[in-house]
Amino acid sequence: MAKGITRERIVTAALELLDEKGMDALTVRALASRLDVAAPALYWHVRNKQELLDEMSTFVMRRVTDALSSIPAGADWRDDLATYGRVLRTEYLRHRDGARIFSGTRFSDPEVVKAKESWLARLAEAGFSLAEADDAIELVTAFVVGFVIEEQERSQSAGIDPARYSLADRDAWLGEGAELVKAAGHLRDEGDQRFERHLAVLLDGLAAQSR
Repeated sequence: MAKGITRERIVTAALELLDEKGMDALTVRALASRLDVAAPALYWHVRNKQELLDEMSTFVMRRVTDALSSIPAGADWRDDLATYGRVLRTEYLRHRDGARIFSGTRFSDPEVVKAKESWLARLAEAGFSLAEADDAIELVTAFVVGFVIEEQERSQSAGIDPARYSLADRDAWLGEGAELVKAAGHLRDEGDQRFERHLAVLLDGLAAQSR
């Protein structure tokens, strides 16, 4: 084991590399170069890129659970799930491709997983069955992951090509016979306003189911 190399140092360096280069450039070899060690030195801690992503997503989710633990419980389950969604999005947005590192990963810290116990208990107290409560949390998580991936991809693409999402160009490209499609395109908003509206639709669906 290389002297001075710890799992915490590896994850910190990996997140820095992610911010600078993006998900596609994040490899164990590139990370070893950044830490100035041979790649095999990292295999003591992470055997491959998937385990590295597991550790990175665990680190980010630990920040989520820490943030939630410092926020008082909301007035009802809806407030709690909305707060969870907002905190999750905030943490993903702290890093380039932040939501992409989460997809398909497995948490490596049981305490992070056990934090879900209190969330399930609150939903159960509100009348959700265990299956419904678990679905509710997973649906909010999946929504935030997908929303932030799209949000970050559009932002990065627009940074490279400012005209990429030009509505005038899109309207001309569509031509005739797509007036509703064009109008809908002009209604699109971004950022917090769009996130809150979509999250509210999801929570409305959960509320309808719980009734």
